[in-house]
Amino acid sequence: MKLTILATSDMHGYIKPSNFGAKEQDMPFGSAKAATIIKEKKAAAAGPVLTIENGDFIQGSPLSYYIARRKTPNDPSDLVNVLNLIDYDAAVLGNHEFNYGKDYLQQAIAAAKHPILAANIVNEQGEPAFGKAYEIFEKGGVKIAVLGMTTQYIPNWEHPTHIHGLTFKSIVDTAKEYVPKLRELADVVVVSYHGGFEKELKTGEPTEALTGENEGYELVTQVAGIDALITGHQHRVIATKLNGVPIIQPGFRGEYVGEITLTLEQNTQGTYVVTDSEAQLLETGNAIPDAAVLSSLAELSEEVEEWLDQPLGKVEGDMTIQDADKARLTEHPYVEFIQKVQMDATGTDISGTALFNNEGKGFGSIITMRDVVTNYIYPNTLAVLRISGEDLKAALEQSAAFFQAETDGTIGINPQFIEPKPQYYNYDMYEGIEYTINVKRPIGERITTLLYKGQPIHAADWFDVTANQYRAVGGGNYGMYSADKIIKEVQKDMTELIADYLVEHPVIFAETNDNFKVVME
Repeated sequence: MKLTILATSDMHGYIKPSNFGAKEQDMPFGSAKAATIIKEKKAAAAGPVLTIENGDFIQGSPLSYYIARRKTPNDPSDLVNVLNLIDYDAAVLGNHEFNYGKDYLQQAIAAAKHPILAANIVNEQGEPAFGKAYEIFEKGGVKIAVLGMTTQYIPNWEHPTHIHGLTFKSIVDTAKEYVPKLRELADVVVVSYHGGFEKELKTGEPTEALTGENEGYELVTQVAGIDALITGHQHRVIATKLNGVPIIQPGFRGEYVGEITLTLEQNTQGTYVVTDSEAQLLETGNAIPDAAVLSSLAELSEEVEEWLDQPLGKVEGDMTIQDADKARLTEHPYVEFIQKVQMDATGTDISGTALFNNEGKGFGSIITMRDVVTNYIYPNTLAVLRISGEDLKAALEQSAAFFQAETDGTIGINPQFIEPKPQYYNYDMYEGIEYTINVKRPIGERITTLLYKGQPIHAADWFDVTANQYRAVGGGNYGMYSADKIIKEVQKDMTELIADYLVEHPVIFAETNDNFKVVME
C-alpha cells in the first residue's frame, strides 16, 4: 500500500497568483494553485492521502493585512475558509500566526474545520494551549499519528502581550515525550514542524547560531520512530532523506506542494509498517488556480485591490529602488523616508530599519497604499530602546557582518545572509548617527567611525533608539537588544504610521544625508 502525504507551508496569505505589485497577475505561486495540485494528486492516488498545512498562513500579504487590520470586523474566517475548501486533514501553528494577537488567532482556529496541532506550546497548566498536541487518523485501515510542533523561538520575536501565559518548549524534548506514545497508538508517525534545519543536512555542520529557532536536524538524528517529517519557516526548497527519514520543506507562498510517499506492508500482527519512502516537491507555477478558492475571495479581493490603489502622497525626486543591494551600501531616499516616519512616530532622533527583501521597488511619483504594503511587508509596530553606546556599537557590528570583501575588490554580501534562507531583514541601517563600515576589517571590528551630533560615541553613553518590535526584543539574534530595554511602544502598524505621515506630509522629498558609509580601506 502507498500512503501519500501532501503538505504546504508558509503561504503567508497569498491566495491568488499575485504579489500585489499590480492587478491581474499570474505568478508561479499561491494557495489557489496549490489547491489544484492537491486535488489532482488526491484524485489520482491509488492509496490513502493525508494533507497537512504547516503554518504561517494568516499573516504576510496585503490581503491578510487588510483582513486583520482594515476590514470590519477583523475576522480571519474568510482566509481560513481557503484551508477548509482545500480540505486539509490537519494544520500546525506558525510563528507568524501570533502577529495579530491571541484573540485573532483563536478566531482563526475556531474557523478551521480541521484540528490545529501545537504540542510544544503549553499554557500555565502545562497543557497544549491550542487544543491538541497530535491527531490520529485512520485511512485505508492504516492508523496515522500526526504530531504538530512550532519553533520554540517565538518569544524572541513576538510582542509579549501576544504570547502571555504561554511556554514554548524545545521540539526535541517534546518529540521525545510524544513519539514513543504515538508509536504504540499508530502504524505511522508523521511530524509536522513549523521550523527548519540548524545544520547542513549532509555534513551536520551548523549553518546558524544554535539558538533553538530551528531544531529539525537534531530532531531527526536524536528522536527515533519518526516515519516522515514536514518542515517550514525557513522558506527553503527541500525534498530528501535525513537519517533514513523522508523530509520536505515546500518553499513559501504556495510555490510548491511537498509530497512524501510511504510504502506500507502488513506484518503478521496485522499492523502496517513502513518499508520504503520517497520525498519530492510539486511545482504549482503552471497549475490553473482552483475556481472555488478564487471565487470564495473574489469580492474581498476586489475590495483589497481598490484599497491598494488609493493615492496617499507625492514624491519630489526619485525614490524608486533600482538595485536593493546598492540601496544597502549607500543610503537610499526610501530608507531615509522610513527612518523619518519612525522617528516622527516615537519622538526619537536615532532610528534603525532594513530593506526586508529584494522585491520592494520604493516609491514612484505618486504613492499608493500598494506601494506602502509591498515595500514594508511586515506588520511591525515600533519600540524605543534605551541602550548604551556599547549596545549601539554592537548592533552596528552585527549589521556590518552583512558584507564581505570580494577578490575583485568589490563589496559583496556575506553568504550567511542569503543561504540557507535570505535574511536581508537582519541588516539594519541607522539614522541620527554617523558611522563607517570598513568591510576589509574582521567581523566584529568593522565600525571605524561612530558619531552622535558630531561627537564620538562612548561605551557608557546612553541613547533612545527606535526599532521595529521584532528587532527591539532581540529578533535576528541581536542579543544586545531585549524587551527589558524597551521604554516606549507605538501600537500602530508601520503601514498605518506611513499612511498617517503622508496625510501630514502629502509631498515628500527624495533626499538623503549620507550619514553612513560602507568602504573597503
